[in-house]
Order: sequence, then structure tokens, then C-alpha cells
Amino acid sequence: MADDAANSITSDDVINAAAQGRLRTIIERIERLEEDKAVIAGDLKEVYAEAKGEGFDVKILRKVVSLRKKDKAKRMEEEALLDLYLSAIGEI
Repeated sequence: MADDAANSITSDDVINAAAQGRLRTIIERIERLEEDKAVIAGDLKEVYAEAKGEGFDVKILRKVVSLRKKDKAKRMEEEALLDLYLSAIGEI
């Protein structure tokens, strides 16, 4: 009997019409952004393939892009720690 009551609740009972419209708008925006993201990912893949075709090391390119995103002071701190750790284990 309780299951019948739970199943009879409609979306109108839970979310009013204005909220339903707003929710639909948000979901549609997310879907468009996901499509854009897929296009951009494809474009990035093409650029990396082009770079590889010209003899550049894609792994290193990705590392350079990653490093350029970081704050210079943070990057220098990480490099100093890396050098310290490598020195400590006799790798430098």
C-alpha cells in the first residue's frame, strides 16, 4: 500500500513548473558544453598528432603545457624537492 502512494507521486508534485523549466535549461546547457568539450578534445588530439608528425615528443609537450599552468614559484618548489629526493637516493 505504501508503495502505491510512492509510485503515484509525479514530477509535478516534487518540482514546480518553473523549477522544471530551469532544470531542463541547465541540462541542455550541460549537454551543449559536453558536445563542445568533445570537439575541443578532438582538436587537441589533432594538434598533438601534428606535433608528433613533425618530430616533437608528445609526452614532453604535455609536460610543458602542464608546467606552464602552474605558478612559477610552485613549479620551482616542486623542482627543488624533486632534485632533493633524487639526490637523496643517489640518482643525481
